[in-house]
Amino acid sequence: MSEILYICHRFPYPPNRGDKIRSWHTLKALAALAPTHLATLVDDPADYQHLPVVEGVCASVLLEDRSRHTVTAMAKALVTGQAASVTAFENAKLQSRINQLLATRPISTIFVFSGQMAQYVPLRSGHHFVMDFCDVDSAKFLTYADQGSGPSAFANRQEGRRLARFEHDTARRAGVSLFVSEAEAALFRRETGLGPDRVRALENGIDLERYDPAHSFAPVIDGAGPLYVFTGQMDYRPNIDAVAAFAKETLPLLRAQRPDAQFAIVGRAPTVEVKALASLPGVIVTGEVDDTRDWLAAATAVVAPLKLARGIQNKILEAMAMGKPVVASPCAAEGIDAALTDGLLVAQTPLEEAEACLALADDPTRALALGAAARARMIARYGWDAQMAGLGALVFQQALDRAA
Repeated sequence: MSEILYICHRFPYPPNRGDKIRSWHTLKALAALAPTHLATLVDDPADYQHLPVVEGVCASVLLEDRSRHTVTAMAKALVTGQAASVTAFENAKLQSRINQLLATRPISTIFVFSGQMAQYVPLRSGHHFVMDFCDVDSAKFLTYADQGSGPSAFANRQEGRRLARFEHDTARRAGVSLFVSEAEAALFRRETGLGPDRVRALENGIDLERYDPAHSFAPVIDGAGPLYVFTGQMDYRPNIDAVAAFAKETLPLLRAQRPDAQFAIVGRAPTVEVKALASLPGVIVTGEVDDTRDWLAAATAVVAPLKLARGIQNKILEAMAMGKPVVASPCAAEGIDAALTDGLLVAQTPLEEAEACLALADDPTRALALGAAARARMIARYGWDAQMAGLGALVFQQALDRAA
């Protein structure tokens, strides 16, 4: 029986951040198709306690600690001309174990999650190679460069160009490349000249049973004023920039009309910069919480004021599945197949954000209706089972076509 090798850049469990949510659901879907071997790096020792859960899904699990630091990766990239995003995930032990697995098991398909892990696929392996890029990461660095200046802009532009070359070379090796949204796939097709048979969208989904407002949730704050919530990994630069702008520019406009309005920044690993925002009137910085759903359930609305966003924002899917209207920036909303009538409100400036947030607080009936519409849209469009339904044909039919 044919088997699958799944290579991803981060241990996929627990699914408590955007990349791990996608990689975990992909892994489960692949394991339902055929015996699936996982090869991955561990960057948090706490992940080892979850190994039994992952082993219960996989035929085998190859783990190595990710030990290379950013400075070391950048130094090697400088010397070799590679992208630092790639050198940061090099691991000779993992490569050796992957090579041994490929030599001893009947692997027909190598499915890779996150572009930098394509380095582990042998150049002439003969296996069907599916590459899940998720986003066009090189475009992110080029956007940083365009928005910045000086040495940091130069470094980001260099990284973007090097990473783009690696992405393009990888896509030409792969049988098919996947992206989290059609917008990302279309961008990559334009950049590479590859057609829709080689570059496709595989969208994210949402766990509709877990993110269900019908569950009971713990209270999180006192007071009856409007609460606006942002969720995310709080050492990630786009998230940092988003909450800083909302706290400093949008929230004062809100509180001028509603002095009892509060803004909660909910997510693990807040930086010093994020923690400092808690000194501003109405700002709450929680750090890591046991369950983000408690905060989503308490929210008047969820905000996603990102200035840089690629693909589909899981934070928006989660909020909408929880029956909450979302006020999002244009780039954060771009990958979501929903509209104003579905509870997704797009606001470009701090004033537009404040007006949208105030309107929801001033009209609770409308806010509830938009939240219900948001939940209905998620049920109709974004269940994980529906998103992964075509994975079997993608994984095995491509292999059959190559063999024909």
